Formats: sequence, structure tokens, C-alpha cells
Amino acid sequence: MLSKRYWLWAAALALAPAPAFAHISVGHVTGFLHGMLHPITGIDHILAMLTVGLLASTRGGRALWLVPAAFLVTMTIGAAAGVMHMAVPYVETGIALSLVVFGALYATRLKLALSALCAVVGCFAFFHGYAHGAEVPASMPGLAYGAGFVLTTLLLQIAGIAIGLSLRDRPIFRFVAGGLVSVVGVVLALAL
Repeated sequence: MLSKRYWLWAAALALAPAPAFAHISVGHVTGFLHGMLHPITGIDHILAMLTVGLLASTRGGRALWLVPAAFLVTMTIGAAAGVMHMAVPYVETGIALSLVVFGALYATRLKLALSALCAVVGCFAFFHGYAHGAEVPASMPGLAYGAGFVLTTLLLQIAGIAIGLSLRDRPIFRFVAGGLVSVVGVVLALAL
């Protein structure tokens, strides 16, 4: 098992600000690589994916794969809606509220049924997917881009699971991390 110091450094690096390549037209990457980079260019996406992993880690067992899978499947459906430019209101509000809800669920360790947790995670995943899909330029191969952002999403969720499992016996971490994620969500919602 890796040391606690390792996981603290991993969390710090994951949450460190990245250069603002966030929205598609910046840089010289295409397709798969561009899709891989997109989720790590916005703090909202990074925190949501990590917190989904943290939520899965609090439940253990089947939740370790069901919660991330619920996010990935519904995010992919949302991405398809975004690529087709379907009219979906309040996408940015949904993304901001996902942070508020995910953070609060993690901080309080509210015991939802696994099916309810998957439903909550899945509902908010639709908004994250829509945002990714709506930003795919017409000139970019959509399937390669989609595979890239799904892979990065999965990797961020796995990182969240690893961090959550390694710090499972630290309720102060859960409270502080969940609270901070919720605060970021509130700030983003107020900035809309």
C-alpha cells in the first residue's frame, strides 16, 4: 500500500491549477488527445470526476465500479446530445450543482441506496457530458475525441477511489474535501 504522503501529493497535484487550454480552439491537439486533455482543463470537471471516485470509495464493494459506470454511461449520452446540439437548458448550472451535491454527499457520508447514488451521479453526469459534446468542433473526429474524454474521466475517477480508500479512516479529510468541493460549486453557480 502506498504511503499517506504519496496520496496527499497526488491529491495536491490533481487539484493544482492547469494552464487554461479549456475550450477546444487552443493548442494543436486533435481527436483522441484533445478529448483526453479536455476534462483536465476545468476545475469543475476535475473536481466532479474525483468526487465521484471518492463517493464510490465510501461505499466500497459493487459501488467501486457501479458509481463510476453510472457517471460514464450517462455522460456519454449527454455528450451525444451535445454533439447533436440538442437544446438542454441550465447545463452550466447543472455542472455547478453537481459539485455542491457530490461534495455534500461525500462530506456528510449520507447513506443513499446504491441505486439512488447511481441515479444522482448519473443525472449530473448528463450535464458534464453535454458540455464536452457541445464543444467538439465539427472538424474533429467525434469518436476519437469521445474515447479520449471517457478515458480521462475514468482515470480521474480511479484517482478519486484510490485517494478515498487510502484516507477512508480520516473523517476530517472527508469533511474538508467534500466541503471544499461544495464551496467551489456554490462559487461557480453564483458566477453564472
